[in-house]
Amino acid sequence: MSRKGQSITLSLKERDKAELEAIALEFGITWGDRPNISKLVEAIAQRKLLIGNNQNWSESRIRALHRCIGALTDIGQIEQAQVIAKLLLERSELSIPLRNEIERFLENLPPPWRLQIDNFILRQQPFQLTYQDAAGRLLNFTVRYAKIAPHEKRQYLDCWCEETEGNFDIPELMHNWSLRLDRITDAAVTSISGEWRNKLDEITVEMHLFAGLVFAYQAKPEDETIEWLPDKPKVRRVMRRVASTFWFSREVMQYAPDCIVIAPENVRDRFKQKLLTLCQLYDIEINS
Repeated sequence: MSRKGQSITLSLKERDKAELEAIALEFGITWGDRPNISKLVEAIAQRKLLIGNNQNWSESRIRALHRCIGALTDIGQIEQAQVIAKLLLERSELSIPLRNEIERFLENLPPPWRLQIDNFILRQQPFQLTYQDAAGRLLNFTVRYAKIAPHEKRQYLDCWCEETEGNFDIPELMHNWSLRLDRITDAAVTSISGEWRNKLDEITVEMHLFAGLVFAYQAKPEDETIEWLPDKPKVRRVMRRVASTFWFSREVMQYAPDCIVIAPENVRDRFKQKLLTLCQLYDIEINS
């Protein structure tokens, strides 16, 4: 006579039961269409499913993965950021505030147009978008290169566009635009045919560093050369690729007077004009 299977009774809270049913569904352990907890326990007993330690991740690993979510989001890799967020939520080591933050991230994913833009950038696909500027005007842009970039704690779409009207940068950089992502609220994004560019337009700017900035200056990825000037002791020359004189001037002005722009002349003239305007606002007379 065959031996009948033995039965056990589990005393579970409703929440724990729901979690076990969710695990059973995840691994396809069902009876018909319903999750089967008994089969799940059997699979664990037979080592078809292995139980791992869920409390052995260090704080540094948690912190590093949490930072990855922000870094991937900043460069438009939303799907990868979601994967890491869901992985962290499976861990029991998470503090309640961090768990709540990650859950809010997953509940407030970027709008469809942002995912479209990220996809176009990844595929190097030219596209058009409609953008509402600070004055409320609707502008249409034909984008042939773009990247997501942080500027002063905000996220921007730095892009090369066919349109130049309304761009007040120097002529060499008038095709480059920085569009604030939080202002692309009702954007209409559509793909177009044509070539994708390799990068934004750029110029090379020379600046000289003095005093404390000589040693405090930290090299940027855009810097081509950083060297001491042989004929000027304690002065360093920096040659940098610049795609926007607006963002470049915002950075350099905070270094004054330990940094001056040498070339090209049209960029240097812009800094001169800023300084002259500042002197006029502060009633400082400039002797010619």
